[in-house]
Amino acid sequence: MGQQFSWEEAEENGAVGAVDAAQLQEWYKKFLEECPSGTLFMHEFKRFFKVPDNEEATQYVEAMFRAFDTNGDNTIDFLEYVAALNLVLRGTLEHKLKWTFKIYDKDRNGCIDRQELLDIVESIYKLKKACSVDVEAEQQGKLLTPEEVVDRIFLLVDENGDGQLSLNEFVEGARRDKWVMKMLQMDLNPSSWISQQRRKSAMF
Repeated sequence: MGQQFSWEEAEENGAVGAVDAAQLQEWYKKFLEECPSGTLFMHEFKRFFKVPDNEEATQYVEAMFRAFDTNGDNTIDFLEYVAALNLVLRGTLEHKLKWTFKIYDKDRNGCIDRQELLDIVESIYKLKKACSVDVEAEQQGKLLTPEEVVDRIFLLVDENGDGQLSLNEFVEGARRDKWVMKMLQMDLNPSSWISQQRRKSAMF
């Protein structure tokens, strides 16, 4: 038997937001059909979202899994799942940026170093094939390498020059600079990716 869903607990945890009760109960029913234990493990998460069997997609999805897994127990329960979906699909820009920050922050120490940023940029870069400095550069076919993207982001966002991006630097840097916003989301932000995968999944 799976875990019993509590509407009151969902509200207390901020998981429900704008999701109505009927929709939430339907999500829960389908969640348990896929995961009778009431929790998703990594391999189930990949199957759940029909992740392509390639290294680039796997790296990105594993980073997303860590962001969903708020208590760090290497599984995703229903409340974590709904809270994350509600955030990325209906949250404010600031909330989405904070969630995106968690995807980059692999070791969960509250800061993003160059290697963490590069790891995600490389995986998304391979998926998207290319990143442009700006519209003019894109028209001219001038493309940045992942390393150049990371160097430029740190130059623009790392205000104290300590070689790490704090949550505040990450959010404010994205708000301040459209190019930084584009690169941090890489046109493949969690919100759009999850929306696409949910449409492909039999779950929804």
